[in-house]
Amino acid sequence: MALVVQKYGGTSMGSVERIRNVARRVARTYDEGNDMIVVVSAMSGETNKLVALCNEMCEFPSEREYDVMVATGEQVSIALLAMCLQSMGYKAKSYMGFQVPIITDSAYSKARIEEIDGTKIREDLKNGTIVVVAGFQGIDREGSLTTLGRGGSDTSAVAVAAALNADVCEIYTDVDGIYTTDPRIVPEASKMEKVSYEEMLEMASLGSKVLQIRSVEFAKKYGVVVHVRSSFNDNPGTLVTKEDADMEAVLVSGITYDKNEAKVSVMRVPDKPGIAAKLFSPLSEANITVDMIIQNVSHEGYTDLTFTVPRADFKKALKIVEEAAAKVGAAGVDSNESIAKVSIVGVGMRSHSGVASKMFSTLSNEGINIQMISTSEIKVSCVIDDKYTELAVRVLHEAFGLAKG
Repeated sequence: MALVVQKYGGTSMGSVERIRNVARRVARTYDEGNDMIVVVSAMSGETNKLVALCNEMCEFPSEREYDVMVATGEQVSIALLAMCLQSMGYKAKSYMGFQVPIITDSAYSKARIEEIDGTKIREDLKNGTIVVVAGFQGIDREGSLTTLGRGGSDTSAVAVAAALNADVCEIYTDVDGIYTTDPRIVPEASKMEKVSYEEMLEMASLGSKVLQIRSVEFAKKYGVVVHVRSSFNDNPGTLVTKEDADMEAVLVSGITYDKNEAKVSVMRVPDKPGIAAKLFSPLSEANITVDMIIQNVSHEGYTDLTFTVPRADFKKALKIVEEAAAKVGAAGVDSNESIAKVSIVGVGMRSHSGVASKMFSTLSNEGINIQMISTSEIKVSCVIDDKYTELAVRVLHEAFGLAKG
């Protein structure tokens, strides 16, 4: 008997009939002799509606009350799925995040899981109960509801799998695996049989929407084998697992893109020790993640600093940076929301040269200007005008030979 954790996203839970389909799949896995924990998202579109209501009420809603609001979507999903399983003759029980409990820090809307108490779930599993857990949410040590950020149900599922030593964590979504790039842009994209934790971490951080980055961090840290599959068919999916020799033979594994970033430039910053800390510390205190950073060569005691932030945090970040820039004596702040980040990823890049230059020349041949560059051992990222995103993805996918067959 194995312990299987299955996670179903909003599309899979998008209607009563789709929830029935999920229940049948869960029941089939249970009938094969497995203990079952199911983690689910809100029904598709529900979280967006809740967020819109918050923003309609006020421009900068209380972060605590925002989490109270958006956490309600999953409560509907877990109740409906548990009801459906019970109507099919199975023992099923739903849990909100705070009922497990899933303990997080107090960084509202992007909380991090600190601890999961699996005592109650283990008792239910011993009694043959299928446990249904709300993804995306938890509770801090002061008793306030928290949410983990968009896509947080993936993190919930992998964290629960790690805490209860599950044999596998199956992530069911509307695609049947992880592809070399977005098939909606490149129909010839290939499905990968397996991908390393390191590659998946880069792809998730660079815009791949299949898995949330923190779920991959959990999987890597605790050695959780993740199987990404479609909830609409029985095709084998993609395994996210430890790196092996076969993976290194592939130069570039995938092309990712992210249109959800914005660029901020601080002009003529005094080139003195501690100035960068004064600019970036307020962003950190506001829980705003800074991604790519470029500092120009100093001229006449001044330099320019350019960096990217999530587009969802752009207005808040711009206000913070403008205040910080004025305090340090910078000349001003410029910004641009019309950017995209396009990246190539592959563990094989560690042992091959010329990958970056091939990327740059491919973009240049299409007249695509590169605004910023960031690299690591296994990825190269370029910031470009967002109007060229699809073209960049297509030509890079072709240049690195990632098409099917």
